[in-house]
Amino acid sequence: MSKVKTIYLVRHAKSSWADPSLTDHDRPLNSRGKKDAPYMAARLAKSGLKVDGVVTSSAKRARHTAKAFIEAFGLSKSQVIKEKKLYHAGPKTIQKVVQDLPKGWDTVLVFGHNPGFTEAANAMQNNDFIGNVPTAGIIGCELKTKKWSKWTLADTRRTAYYYPKDDQ
Repeated sequence: MSKVKTIYLVRHAKSSWADPSLTDHDRPLNSRGKKDAPYMAARLAKSGLKVDGVVTSSAKRARHTAKAFIEAFGLSKSQVIKEKKLYHAGPKTIQKVVQDLPKGWDTVLVFGHNPGFTEAANAMQNNDFIGNVPTAGIIGCELKTKKWSKWTLADTRRTAYYYPKDDQ
């Protein structure tokens, strides 16, 4: 088990509003989202990052974004947790979900929504304020600890911020 716990908060890719009969929870990715999710997944995977697991909001757009990353990192179903509490979760709920992660996991991708992910990013140690984590945006962070139960947003250091248009 590592002495550093690493999280990548990934906001779901762009979703579709085309079908007004769908609930918010059931909205799929739109064409841009279907392009951005695999693009950002490949970008993160190319960095050489080793991922132990994925936790995703139960919303369709978050699950479909997570699927692109699961494929890019070659993860199995046993490495994926669907967590209803992440659907529109605020920072306190996000922190609690992270604190409950499996002991053997050291690096985890967490998929969810705004405004909670932007608020969580700004609660971490870093001087750069983020006004809005865009769709398919990724916030990397780490905390020197052996136990997820010790993970708090206030103690965590933001180490990365990527989004689809930042490399153009």
